[in-house]
Amino acid sequence: MRGTTASPATARPAPRRGDPPVHRLEVRLPDDVPFAVGSFDSIGPMSRAAFPHRHTFYEIVHVTRGSGTHVVDLARWELSPPHLGVILPGQLHHWEDARGLDGSVVLFTPEFLVDHPGDQELLRRLGERHAWLRLDPAAHARTARLMAELAEEYAHGDPGFATVLRSLLHVLLVRAARLAGAGERGRAPARAPGPVPGSGPAAVAEEFARLIARTGADTGADGLRLSVRACAGRLGVTPGYLTEAVRAAVGRTPGSLLREARTQEAQRLLARTDLSVRQVAARTGFEDPAYFCRFFRRETGMSPGGFRKHHDRRAASIEAEPGRA
Repeated sequence: MRGTTASPATARPAPRRGDPPVHRLEVRLPDDVPFAVGSFDSIGPMSRAAFPHRHTFYEIVHVTRGSGTHVVDLARWELSPPHLGVILPGQLHHWEDARGLDGSVVLFTPEFLVDHPGDQELLRRLGERHAWLRLDPAAHARTARLMAELAEEYAHGDPGFATVLRSLLHVLLVRAARLAGAGERGRAPARAPGPVPGSGPAAVAEEFARLIARTGADTGADGLRLSVRACAGRLGVTPGYLTEAVRAAVGRTPGSLLREARTQEAQRLLARTDLSVRQVAARTGFEDPAYFCRFFRRETGMSPGGFRKHHDRRAASIEAEPGRA
């Protein structure tokens, strides 16, 4: 995805007023790998940000110490370390009342996963269903060893280090998926990752998923404002072919996935920002606020105003206008 990385000197487009900040992964040189790992201290103050923000990259946190609350979209988790958490690109997250927060943070872009394309499906499942895992002593020890190996390999930068990093990350994700699956015994198994993208319908379905996930990206690409027909045009296929490809890959239609993505983004903005209902409608691809309200009620069973009142735990943003709460 373009725009997921930037050099430290790159100028960043100013966010629209009221929008949560969007952070890209800084790389030192154009050919540096889009990956970083370190402690909360070495990654920097943004690793403990207390205001809602989103990334264009993945973040995995291994929390070993601290108190407070971690908030991702509408979910809240009280800290009782050790934890393993996954934040997906586009999700809104922040820390509340965090004290003594310590552990490891891993950051990487979708492009970094070239050696293991199926890892994006693992990440999606973890981020959407099991974003916050409580680790038993054995799982905590294994995770700590992997984090230490990642940090050591990244710091040394020996020949082939990027390949080693991808392999270690793959092991971390597979083990996290096992931990998540342990809590689902007796339920239907989670859908296994589909065919490796590369050509044909699988690649089209993957690109469609990436397109509608580009919510709030500072590149200006925003799939939520596109119709299914427009998405097909962007991908260079017919709407019918797009429908067949997506249905074959995930068993759903592009329209249902787009409605789900719009609803989820509207919920994020209503719960975590001070944007008006009209502004939320515009941000999620609706020109008519009244139609947006009907759409939102149909998808959630609540009006936008009722949803905001029920879920209102908004936190002040660093982008807030002067004088506003």
